[in-house]
Order: sequence, then structure tokens, then C-alpha cells
Amino acid sequence: MSVGARLGSAALVPEVPGVLSAAQVHRSGRAIAAVQCRDGMIPWFPEGHCDPWNHVEATMALTLCGLAGEAEAAFGWLAARQLPDGSWFNYYRTSGVEDSRIDTNVCAYVATGLWHHALVTGSSDLLVRHWRMLERAIDFVLRWQRPDGSVHWSIDPSGRSEHGALLTGSSSVFHSVRCAVAAAEALDRPRPDWELAAGRLGHAVVHHRRAFDPKEEFAMDWYYPALSGALTGEAARRRLEATWTTFVIEGAGVRCVSGSDWVTAAETAECAMACAGAGMEQRALELLAWGQGLRLPDGAYWTGIALPQGTTFPGGERTTYTAAAMVLAADALCGASGASGLFVGETLPAVVELSEPFCTGDPGHTGGLGCVALPDPLGPDDVRRR
Repeated sequence: MSVGARLGSAALVPEVPGVLSAAQVHRSGRAIAAVQCRDGMIPWFPEGHCDPWNHVEATMALTLCGLAGEAEAAFGWLAARQLPDGSWFNYYRTSGVEDSRIDTNVCAYVATGLWHHALVTGSSDLLVRHWRMLERAIDFVLRWQRPDGSVHWSIDPSGRSEHGALLTGSSSVFHSVRCAVAAAEALDRPRPDWELAAGRLGHAVVHHRRAFDPKEEFAMDWYYPALSGALTGEAARRRLEATWTTFVIEGAGVRCVSGSDWVTAAETAECAMACAGAGMEQRALELLAWGQGLRLPDGAYWTGIALPQGTTFPGGERTTYTAAAMVLAADALCGASGASGLFVGETLPAVVELSEPFCTGDPGHTGGLGCVALPDPLGPDDVRRR
């Protein structure tokens, strides 16, 4: 049953009894809107920079809180700054571009935001208006898909790949492409090439772990395969439980990096959604509750806190994307909106099953001639249309 309250708009604002009231969630949406610039850009904090991924994350929170005009302005800002090839630069300021590199994961996330908007509002009007923006973005990202299914993550200003693939980034792209497929089907504009690309990408996340640059010390590499829906059910639970104590400080939240005692509110909220999708509801509620230790009276959140001192870190930073992650997590845990299942494995089409992994012949990949046979992390019965 949906839990929420109508606060002067058509939106059913999420609430999680005993953790976050609808009024508190709405206050977080207003805190994000207070930072939004007149042209629609949502920076991390006042006078800070903006990256399109976190801009979309904040926009989804605005939508959930019934701040329709602000959300539409945010999508309009993206449309006005999309490059001819369908991409966006890494960082912007009110004065212009700050970093002209391109991150594929950042570019793909607009599909998640637009599909989320359609699910929350029950209207495809904005999705239709910005369909070409979504289509061009996903087509750009998938031009950087590698033969093993993973996606190059960073493009330098000259148009060359700077690095390999990241597990977190490719997991997020996988989810975004699934959102794009759902949007295409809803508008009767099927893109079977996207469906196949999503299948290849999900297969890489599950089977080709050594195809990705090693970043095991980061919490996002731990929970993102589950949050994105590449790992589901028992496989997702096994992954989350295997290194739970490495990344979670009981009573505080999720470490950004293993080995440090810096807990971040955004990672805590995202991990809560990953737990909810894996059927670990009690863990999810605990994480969301612990994250409220970083909440401020106006609905904003400190980015992180260093323990045991209890000092905020970095500095006094309070970020819009952090408040947005909390709003999205509240919705995922209480089922208030039509998009509440988006990050817990619902409202998306099934993934194309691939019985054999792709391979480039590199020893870092599994399957195929010349590749190292690594243990299947799921098992034969878990790899099917999810």
C-alpha cells in the first residue's frame, strides 16, 4: 500500500513511518529547489558546479515532491545544453563549462529521469517532448559499448576514450538503457538494438567482473550491481551480505571507501534501495533511518560525516544530490509513487537472456577462446530474463 501525503499538489509525497514524514520529504524537495538556478540548472550547492547525472537525480526528487515547474525547467536546461552528438560535458557552472570531458554514465541517466517522470505523473507529455534528447543520449552512450558488453566510461575533449570501464558506471548505464527501452515501448517506438545492448551490458556486469577497472574499495562498486538490477534475488543478497561489514558502520551508514570511517548520506540511501530490491527490507529501513543523522532542519543533508569525531566532511558541504537520494529512497521503501519500483526491480522490461558471455580474447574476460574461465557468480539457474 502506498504511504504518503498530498501537500498542495497532485503528487503523493513519500513517507516512511518512524523515519521520514511526508512533510520532511517535501521539505527536502524544497531545499533542492532553493538551490536551483534561474535557468533550471541544479548545482551541488549554491555557487557550486553541476554535473548532469546529479542534476537528473535532483530533478527526480523535485518530481516526487510535486514541484512540477522546477522539474520541467531542469529537463529544459538539459535539452538546451545537449551537444550535437547527444552528450553533455562533465561539469558546468553558471558561467559555462567547467570540465569538457564526457562521462557515458552521466549522459545515459537522462533516460532514467524522463521515464521516472512519466511513471510519477502518469503522463507521457514530457517524455514525448524530450524523446529526441533521450534517444540521442542513449545512442551516443552505446557507441562506446565494448565487445565484452561493458561501456567505456570517460571520453577526453578530443573524443578519445581516456580509460576502461567502471563497474559502477556500467551498472548505472545498464539501468538507464532499460529505462530507455521502457520509454520506447511506451511511445510505440521500439528499439531492439537497445534491448540487445542492455542484455550484453547486464551480462558483462554479472559475468565479466575483470573487464572493469578495479575499484573494489568503493562502496558503489559493491552495491551498484544490485541497485541497477543486474543482480537480483538471492544473487543480489549474497553480494550485499558478503562484504556488509566492510562498508557498513552499524548505526551510522555506508562508508564511501572501505578502510575509512567517512560515512556518506547518498551512498547510505542508495544502498538502502539496493537492499529493498534484494528483499532485505529491514536492512533497508535501518540504513534509511541511520542516514537521518545527517539531516538538517531545512530538509537538506550533509554530504558526509567523519567518525568517530562526528565532523562533517567535506567541510560543511550539503549537497542537492544527497537530499535527492534520500527522497528517492523514501519512495522506494514506501511505494508512494508509480515510480517507487524503478530502483527495486519493477516497472522495467525483462532483460534479453544471453547464454554465452561476449569476449574480446583479453584474459580479463570470461568465456570464449583465449579467455580465463572464472567462476560464475550467479549459477546456471539465475541467468535468465530478469
